[in-house]
Amino acid sequence: MIQTILHGVLLAFGLILPLGVQNVFIFQQGASSKKFINALPVVITASICDTILITLSVTGVSVLILASPYLKTALLVFGILFLLYMGWQTWKSKPSTIESNQASFPIRKQILFATSVSLLNPHAILDTIGIIGTNSLQYEGTEKFIFAFTCILVSWIWFASLAIAGRIVGKIDQTGKIMVMINKISAIIIWVIAIYLLSSLFYT
Repeated sequence: MIQTILHGVLLAFGLILPLGVQNVFIFQQGASSKKFINALPVVITASICDTILITLSVTGVSVLILASPYLKTALLVFGILFLLYMGWQTWKSKPSTIESNQASFPIRKQILFATSVSLLNPHAILDTIGIIGTNSLQYEGTEKFIFAFTCILVSWIWFASLAIAGRIVGKIDQTGKIMVMINKISAIIIWVIAIYLLSSLFYT
């Protein structure tokens, strides 16, 4: 049982740790929010989306959905374009712009944006299906449930911690220089992921 939990923790943390568009958005919302509670819609939305993806991958539904090579290719093409766009938006975003627009950034828009960066990222989807889904095959019954629950719990804790970390950096970074640097680095990472996915279209 402990081995199953440890497996889920290490696997989920390893997948969620790399800086990507989803993590960047949650961190930015934490940094630009005056209170942590203002970032909760984004945290909860991202966590629910991850819960759905993990559940689909563990139950095997996602494998059936992506069994068609045409559907997988369409997902990759759409995802690559989405990542290129998000990389550009992240590159040119400035803390002052985000903060000044915070009041006009309604909860519904936060939820929709968090959903898009969570469910329209093919890299995250394929990782969840290919890695968590595949690793779950070694478990049955209660152990599979515990494995899935552990992966889901890691996601919820990670996203909440990321928003808190963003809030701390936002308080410290009064000039906005740190956030600008983080945005630039994040944009480059997002573009690298897009290029990697593009190469996979030609070599798979």
